[in-house]
Amino acid sequence: MEHRTIAELMTRKVVSVRIDTPFKEIAQTLADNAVSAVPVLDDLGRPAGVVSEADLLRKAADRSDLSGRTPLPHLEAWEQARAQGRTAGELMSAPAVCAHPEWTVVEAARLMEVQGLKRLPVVDETDALLGIVSRADLLRVFLRKDRAIQEEITREVIGRTARLGASDVTAEVRRGQVALHGTVAEPLLVPVLVRMCASVDGVVSVSEDLRPARGAGERAGGSAAGPPGAGPPPP
Repeated sequence: MEHRTIAELMTRKVVSVRIDTPFKEIAQTLADNAVSAVPVLDDLGRPAGVVSEADLLRKAADRSDLSGRTPLPHLEAWEQARAQGRTAGELMSAPAVCAHPEWTVVEAARLMEVQGLKRLPVVDETDALLGIVSRADLLRVFLRKDRAIQEEITREVIGRTARLGASDVTAEVRRGQVALHGTVAEPLLVPVLVRMCASVDGVVSVSEDLRPARGAGERAGGSAAGPPGAGPPPP
């Protein structure tokens, strides 16, 4: 099985700003392009950080509320310093956490989850910007057609495990939900099939109604009665 790569999902036409781009120009760029954040590039075209709407809003949050209607905690010292920024380099979140085009959806999603990010700039081996991938881009794998998912499971999961005893297994896919039916040569094969199906891009859930083939228990653990003609063990 091959997961979709970031190169297949990323946006290649990236809106970006430079380190010395002033505050108002950043805000205008976000508004004109209907995006909530942009990479900040250095002189060599490498992402130095990311500046977002949240970074810009710190400036408004740092101002005194003369009405007294919002008794919120004061910003931390580092937040106040960022709120006073005038350029992208002073306002951005840095360093930029980046992905590479050959990464899989799983790798990018895990990094976003761990870092609490909504998007990742995508760079090449020289750290030059190639594109950007967002949470929405990663979720596109769940738009795969049921038929495509079923064909991949039949080919890559059932096909590859057929010699292990999964040749009688069939997969039904509806709205990304996979249901496995049939018999397996060994009960231990069931969790393996479930895990493999769950790893296919676009799969929402996996259920199974798999039964051991007749005689599978005897092959796995032997007959409790012993071989034919065997008597009781000696005292």
